[in-house]
Amino acid sequence: MMNTTNKKRGIKKHMKKLIAGAALAGVLVGLTACSNEQKSADKDTVKIGILQLLDQSALNDAREGFEAGLKEAGYSGDKVKIDFLNAQGDQSNLRSMSERLKKDKNDLNLAIATPAAQTLQKVDPDTPMLFTAITDPKSAGLVNTPKKPDMNATGVTDMVDVQGQIDFLHQIFPKAKKVGLFYNAGEPNSVFQIKIARKELKKLGLTAVEKTAATTNDVEQAVTALAHQVDAIYIPTDNIAAAAMPTIGKVSEKVKTPVINADATMIKYAGVATRGISYKELGKQTAKMAVKILKGKKIDQLPVEAPAKTELMTSTKRMKLFGITEDMLK
Repeated sequence: MMNTTNKKRGIKKHMKKLIAGAALAGVLVGLTACSNEQKSADKDTVKIGILQLLDQSALNDAREGFEAGLKEAGYSGDKVKIDFLNAQGDQSNLRSMSERLKKDKNDLNLAIATPAAQTLQKVDPDTPMLFTAITDPKSAGLVNTPKKPDMNATGVTDMVDVQGQIDFLHQIFPKAKKVGLFYNAGEPNSVFQIKIARKELKKLGLTAVEKTAATTNDVEQAVTALAHQVDAIYIPTDNIAAAAMPTIGKVSEKVKTPVINADATMIKYAGVATRGISYKELGKQTAKMAVKILKGKKIDQLPVEAPAKTELMTSTKRMKLFGITEDMLK
């Protein structure tokens, strides 16, 4: 009787072990499946680094447009991981942040403004790089051949029709004989545009008067001096000028010297009118290139693009101040 009872107890213990083993195996299978699903999810999540030169309206708009463009293409939520870094105009920050993005091993990086792109490309030549808010990527050393990028970088320039804008200024202010050119002489983008502006002013028989500012702290004094010397001022797409555009607007209104700025985004702060670009649209255009790269396109298959859209932007307040009507803009 005792032997039979012991046998039954042994069988029960063995069955419990089998059940426990099966349960444990089930848990392990479940954990493995979850792990595989997580790996799959991680693989489906694209990693994008963004390095921005500084905090200013045009560059912010370019970044917001880029992120909006990605979202429109389905890259949002857990589909994309964006690491956004802002160097606040500091070269040492650009370097350390570029090194961080290199370590991240992103699927691609975006550089906003020339110094950001130059530093990131130098630090990390291996990760595909897009750039935006850059006027002349060839002279900046980012590409040798814009039609077939050969340095693992491509993007969308913010090159506006400088010649057309100078003609536009002359059309609106035909009595202006001296035209001020205000820019940062240390910014290649600006220097490139100013060379074109000088030639066009000379062609029109107008006198160019130039003032520069290396930092936003220098802007008010330089623009005030310039405004007293000229009949109108032209400002190219320039990061220092853009960051100090509210100051420029106040000087323009106080001294009664009109401004034509290349950057349409800046009209809300200064300027009478312009035929320029929207940096949000520029960012969206760059996002379309990003999607092509994420789907397998190689950098050398994507030529550098010019802005797809330009727009007429006006300031009702300053048009009234300087006696400009809608008919004069046609």
